[in-house]
Amino acid sequence: MIQKSYDDSPSLYLIPTPIGNLDDITVRSLDVLKMVDEVLCEDTRDTGMLLNHYQIKKKLVSCHEFNEEKMVDYVLSKLKEGLNIGLVTDQGTPIISDPGYIVSRGVIAAGYPVISLPGATAFVPALTSSGLEPSPFLFYGFLNSKNSKQIQELNALKEYPFTLIFYEAVHRLKNTLENMLSVFGNRRISIGRELSKIHEEYTRGTIEEILPLVESMKGEFVLVVEGNSQKIDFSNLDVVEHVKMYLDDMSEMDAIKTVAKERGVAKSIIYQEYHNRK
Repeated sequence: MIQKSYDDSPSLYLIPTPIGNLDDITVRSLDVLKMVDEVLCEDTRDTGMLLNHYQIKKKLVSCHEFNEEKMVDYVLSKLKEGLNIGLVTDQGTPIISDPGYIVSRGVIAAGYPVISLPGATAFVPALTSSGLEPSPFLFYGFLNSKNSKQIQELNALKEYPFTLIFYEAVHRLKNTLENMLSVFGNRRISIGRELSKIHEEYTRGTIEEILPLVESMKGEFVLVVEGNSQKIDFSNLDVVEHVKMYLDDMSEMDAIKTVAKERGVAKSIIYQEYHNRK
């Protein structure tokens, strides 16, 4: 199905909002907030304060992780009436470790456009300020809150050579770092705290160096962790198996590029061998 985003069809707009500093909202986001007929939001109080700051008056409708399934029919009924709907979360870009995916999926399935605006998100400035390898990277978001499941997730990630990015809450930070040290070893890490706010702070070093400091840390955190830098011997691994290792997390072409880089051969050779043998 091909989406023509700007053919005047009733649409759902995914609108990024500031992650702290209210100036970090685009002119286009403000224009779209003024244009849409209703705004879905996690917390009507938070979004109300943002809109009041910019003197925008809109009907606000609560849409969060606990009622998002039910909101699909509501949004579709409004689109059928010819209305445009905006969707925001409390901070940052909808769907990125925030609600919005279920509604967006339902709107797409019904054949209406979903238009996502570029804008604020916490992991990009955390990555570019980390001092760690910026590309390739793997954004993971929040790890499982249950300790045993979190360790399982970390074990699944420990061989990845990419820079890893996580979100974490203050009450889980120390335990998460301890689990990372146990599973990953003493890797380099950068912790971004309260990004774009007056108390923004970056703490960089190894996990062992940073662990004693976390007791005094407050706020919301983005963890940028060095990937596995140990050289892996792929000589006994079939090319097809090697490519399939990455297909759950990236496209086939990106997996082929990664395998070519890891094996030190041309991408075209991996592509041809993979497609001849798969």
